[in-house]
Amino acid sequence: MPGGVNVANAERRFSFKGVARSVKRSLIPRSFLSGVGVVLRYLIIAGICYVILFPLIGKFSTSLMTRFDVWDQTVSFIPKYPTLNNYKLAWEFMKYPTAFLNSLKLALLVSVTQLAACTIVAYGFARFEFRGKGFWFALVILSLVIPPELISTPLYLNFRFFTAWGIIPEPGLNLLGTIWPFLLTSMTATGVKNGLFIYILRQMFAGLPKELEEAAYVDGAGPLRTFWQVMVPSAVPGMVVVFLFAFVWQWNDYYLVTMYMRNQTVLPVMLENLAAAVLGDQWQQAPEEASLLNSAGGVMIIAPVLVLYAFMQRHFVESVERTGIVG
Repeated sequence: MPGGVNVANAERRFSFKGVARSVKRSLIPRSFLSGVGVVLRYLIIAGICYVILFPLIGKFSTSLMTRFDVWDQTVSFIPKYPTLNNYKLAWEFMKYPTAFLNSLKLALLVSVTQLAACTIVAYGFARFEFRGKGFWFALVILSLVIPPELISTPLYLNFRFFTAWGIIPEPGLNLLGTIWPFLLTSMTATGVKNGLFIYILRQMFAGLPKELEEAAYVDGAGPLRTFWQVMVPSAVPGMVVVFLFAFVWQWNDYYLVTMYMRNQTVLPVMLENLAAAVLGDQWQQAPEEASLLNSAGGVMIIAPVLVLYAFMQRHFVESVERTGIVG
């Protein structure tokens, strides 16, 4: 008898749950729930876009202002007296055409060198077995969390008194002010962001079927020919991602460029000296005018990257999706 009562109670509770579900479904239509989901999705996207675009919009707005707009409390984003004089001064005193070409050459050379070196290292980690493989790859991952400021002093002294690990007699060579600090770290895959590039390409190579290599070996191809003619073409999506990341990060790099190439005509160095070049010794007494000039110079540095992304957006998104670093 008690068992029958328990069964009846369970059936009653089950029927109540079913009725509650049906009532909820009737009270809240599925179209309404889907509409709420769409609204929430757009709100999240709008919030992310605001966080990303707000600094850029503010910098562009400031670059069009005069010193009267800066001190006017009623001016928020739209200047009362818009002017392009800040861009004119930045173009002239930054030596923009020369600095642009020098920065473009530096970014292209460094990104291509990093791509080649990181591709070789990543292929070795993905396809070959050697002693200490896990340990060395753990060090690669560890390099992602080390801030550049922590190793800036050793790097500076190493390239200031470069002895090539004792091969060159003391006091060594002074490589500061040249492109060699970037080339040496790029060719050896030891740059600041190279750990991430190695990881992306290593995952790309590890996801490729081994049958491709086995078929190449059966046809008589060696490891180098297999890597160059079979594996590299199959890893193009990952290589596109790495090249774009390397180019953009090198183009926007301010810390290392100003440390290694302080006396060269490149965009980060010229932007750092822009206010002093225009205002002379009085630039520290006129911070509002210095901020206007720096905003204009910053927009002129960011603009080429935005144009590059506008043309490469489709290829970049497709490469990221095929690489699988977002899913």
